[in-house]
Amino acid sequence: MTKTIFIASAEPYAGKSVIALGLVNMLLSKTQKIGFFKPIISQQEPGRKDKHIEAIISYFSLPIAYEDTFAFTRQEVLQHPESENWGEMINTIISKFKKLEEDYDFTVIEGSDFLGEGIAFEFESNAAIAKNLGAPVLTIINGENKSTAQIINSALNVLRNFESREVQVLGIVANRVKAEQVEDVRELLRMQLPDDIMLTVIPWEKALLSPTMREIADALDAKVLFGEHLLSSQVDNYVTGAMMLPNFLNHIKENVLIITPGDRGDIVIGALQANLSTNYPKVAGIVLTAGTIPEEPVMRLVEGLQNIIPIIAVQQGTFGTTTAIGAIHSRITADNTKKIELAIDTFEKYVDMKKLDDKIITFQPEGITPHMFQYQLVKWAKSQKKHIVLPEGNDDRILRAAARLVGQNVVDLTILGDPTEVAAAIKRLGIDLDLNIVRVVNPTHSEHYEDYVETLYELRKNKNVNLEMARDLMTDVSYFGTMMVYKGHADGMVSGAVHTTQHTIRPALQFIKTKPGVSIVSSIFFMCLPDRVAIFGDCAVNPNPTASQLADIAISSAESSARFGIEPRIAMLSYSSGTSGEGEDVERVREATALVKERAPHLKVEGPIQYDAAVDPIVGNQKLSNSEVAGKASVLIFPDLNTGNNTYKAVQRETGALAIGPMLQGLNKPINDLSRGCTVDDIFNTVVITAIQCQQE
Repeated sequence: MTKTIFIASAEPYAGKSVIALGLVNMLLSKTQKIGFFKPIISQQEPGRKDKHIEAIISYFSLPIAYEDTFAFTRQEVLQHPESENWGEMINTIISKFKKLEEDYDFTVIEGSDFLGEGIAFEFESNAAIAKNLGAPVLTIINGENKSTAQIINSALNVLRNFESREVQVLGIVANRVKAEQVEDVRELLRMQLPDDIMLTVIPWEKALLSPTMREIADALDAKVLFGEHLLSSQVDNYVTGAMMLPNFLNHIKENVLIITPGDRGDIVIGALQANLSTNYPKVAGIVLTAGTIPEEPVMRLVEGLQNIIPIIAVQQGTFGTTTAIGAIHSRITADNTKKIELAIDTFEKYVDMKKLDDKIITFQPEGITPHMFQYQLVKWAKSQKKHIVLPEGNDDRILRAAARLVGQNVVDLTILGDPTEVAAAIKRLGIDLDLNIVRVVNPTHSEHYEDYVETLYELRKNKNVNLEMARDLMTDVSYFGTMMVYKGHADGMVSGAVHTTQHTIRPALQFIKTKPGVSIVSSIFFMCLPDRVAIFGDCAVNPNPTASQLADIAISSAESSARFGIEPRIAMLSYSSGTSGEGEDVERVREATALVKERAPHLKVEGPIQYDAAVDPIVGNQKLSNSEVAGKASVLIFPDLNTGNNTYKAVQRETGALAIGPMLQGLNKPINDLSRGCTVDDIFNTVVITAIQCQQE
């Protein structure tokens, strides 16, 4: 068992960042106290930070000061290679690392990069640092442009070199291996490596290596003429626009960068028009070469367009520009969350997580942290993929969340909307959402439309719904999506980004209906606070629940809490604690508490109790010293919608807590409502919890 791990590569551009991101994400699923240390960083321009360190700290919100994450720049080390100075530097590195290590349960150390002069010194320094820090090594081999034999030899040589310096090697990762070589590399290495060495082979992943328009603009020192807000667009292909327009259009591929002299206005206009057309792939951007820009009429035309793709201008000629772009090595940066998420997904897909976990420390954390909770949620959702319908395909946030959900292989999706309009929106937004994987359904054109109309009529004819009314209602995406769930054509539904709560859940109340024994549909939020996850209910549905309804809400919330891995300790909130208060509202909560104890005697419940006494151990002990709940409540039940809704929003805004939900409870099948102010993250998380609800039906 170890509390540290040293990620080292044996050569340039091996892809250490994929392993570092995946490893930190895995460790944060077990404890929130994770440190990150890179002893030697490359020289940074004044005011700039190491991009990789910045990406790790920013994405995971690690509470580490940037200056504590490294000891020296590479230039500082190379200027003083003498053994005496190197000894002093090692002492400084050890001192800085030990100070960091004291504050964290586990520290990920990343070796230096093989760039520029001093490459011969690089391996020796990494080995020496790993040895002096007592950190076992996970070493990365770059398989790009190598034969199978070369990859095998590189791996075995690196293992021998580390072992000859008495550095323990936990595992070897062969990264960026061609798909057709993967099995051979894995089989041959497994035969020759000791059994205790963990082996991982990761195929070449184009999307991880493709540069963004911003990286290209920076590398070429280009002037950005248009589309600065889309510079995060990824470039997967590039083509030189030196031919006639009709022939050029045949060469457009997905996420293509067009490199053309600035005087080729026909190519510029053709590229812009192709990007708008649903018959052509997405264009990532245009580079105008040779220090020229299109003539004034063309520029005026471009300026008047909406959603212009990035257009940048450089002084170099077309050939030199193309060569320079081909030499760019893309980095995973803090602003590119799509690439960070892909890196983490790649790590989880190919690394034997259980084997790695067995080799490093096993944590026994108290409670559950927000990252642990979110990590577990996605893992649960993936374990048994469910089919979710998203009725609001006309909303950009829904499409962005859908791309992320499909990209991470969390759920199967149906999106309701006009397929042509959805395809155009996907292209306009520049998102990667494969419509061969996601179903886009226009309700009135669906093969199930007539059957759904007939079913709704049969279900609601006793409520004065005639066939024509049913036909009209079934054009409504909320009714159509809910009917998909009712008929088993989808497992659950998430809506509300555009529609009101009432609009979203009305169809569910009409024919999905409540579970047996449940008198009321209610909601909970998973409040991801800095050090724990709490359940808040009901903050979204019921304005003034009776004592009996409050008891049902508490019991349903406790069941949901347990289902999602949070031990339920229920606090029935009021403006007084214990027997100190009087009045109608307090009595209602007191009665509800008694009903919970009667209906579910196995549950830990306290009420009436004030919020501070429920969550603060000191206050809780002062006011209710013998309580199993006071000071450590995990399920907080608010007496009415006014109190609950305002409290969850106040806690969310003032503490920066992540609020996942609302999750509706009590329905026969999972239907969940979004806030109309929801973010892409909110939609993603709500779909994930809906998928988990579907597994438990």
